[in-house]
Amino acid sequence: MRYLFIVQGEGRGHLTQALALAQMLRRAGHEVVEVLVGKNPNRVLPAFFTEKIDAPLRTFDSPSFDYGKGGKKGRLTKTIIANTTPKRLARWRKSVNLLAKRIEKTAPDAVVNFYEMLTGVSSLMHRFRTPVVSIGHQFLVEHPDFHNRSLTDQGQFALRLNNMLCSLGTTKTLALSLYPLKDFYRERMAVVPPLLRSEVFTLEPSTGDYLLGYVLNPAYADELRVWQRRNPEQRIHLFWDKKDAPETSEPQPGFTLHRLDDRLFLELMAGCAGYATTAGFESVAEAMWLGKPALMIPAHLEQQINAEDAAGVGAGIVADGFDLDKLLDFIPQYGADTEAFRRWVSRGEELFVRHLTTLV
Repeated sequence: MRYLFIVQGEGRGHLTQALALAQMLRRAGHEVVEVLVGKNPNRVLPAFFTEKIDAPLRTFDSPSFDYGKGGKKGRLTKTIIANTTPKRLARWRKSVNLLAKRIEKTAPDAVVNFYEMLTGVSSLMHRFRTPVVSIGHQFLVEHPDFHNRSLTDQGQFALRLNNMLCSLGTTKTLALSLYPLKDFYRERMAVVPPLLRSEVFTLEPSTGDYLLGYVLNPAYADELRVWQRRNPEQRIHLFWDKKDAPETSEPQPGFTLHRLDDRLFLELMAGCAGYATTAGFESVAEAMWLGKPALMIPAHLEQQINAEDAAGVGAGIVADGFDLDKLLDFIPQYGADTEAFRRWVSRGEELFVRHLTTLV
């Protein structure tokens, strides 16, 4: 079969999912005919994705969270206002039309949507005849057996509204989960493991003397730098998404900053003592595969769900800021069942290929 991917380009998580699924589909003899990535003009697609996706690649303007100047947390009301101005709506309309034109031009057997909202909007406006499969951990909140009480009523409403917009016109939903749950047939939902790329499975975990961090918002880097200055004996490697930063720098002894490099990121995760993150689903799942305790500081609603879910299975703790003392205290208490998680993940390829080739 021939697939077209549409990917939300915020952070590395959905990009990593797309790479992993492309690998699985190609091993099963299928083809990815094109990849369309929705992105903020202020962000650059990381080289690990552009070099490895191995398919024609286009980008389009897409809504993103508003963090404010130097902000750390996504601001829900400001995000809605910022993305619904007449100027922005005109940009989104152009992107919506582009998606429909590319689907018509490439004529895939199915579209795979990695939680990009404009896919659902385009499907509604242009009435796709092509089946659409929507993938995301966020869809798990619709499952009757999923219990997460971390969101306010407003947060629940906002996340469910976003789920609805992302999945308009969807033929089947694949809800990523850290643990098995029964499929939810009423909502045409199948529960599947996290999408981890094959490179993760070749790593041999060890316990080094450094902590690893990944932040989407550069403002968090200052918070970590201050902590490390107070604790100079603790080495930290931090990956961030700042497009004008050097590939690697060491602003102070023991504190190393890296531009996004997925190969180096995974190597350093395999050897770290613990991991601090804004709780992207894929990196949390990678940490669980490698048995790495995590400190999770959610920057927006989606990451809040990820963090509480991982904390519920003993994989980490949730905090309001990057106080690495909390991570160091948690490391001896790490309680995730790594072997059970690995068994669940190992079923992924068979499940994804089956669900993506049986769409009726």
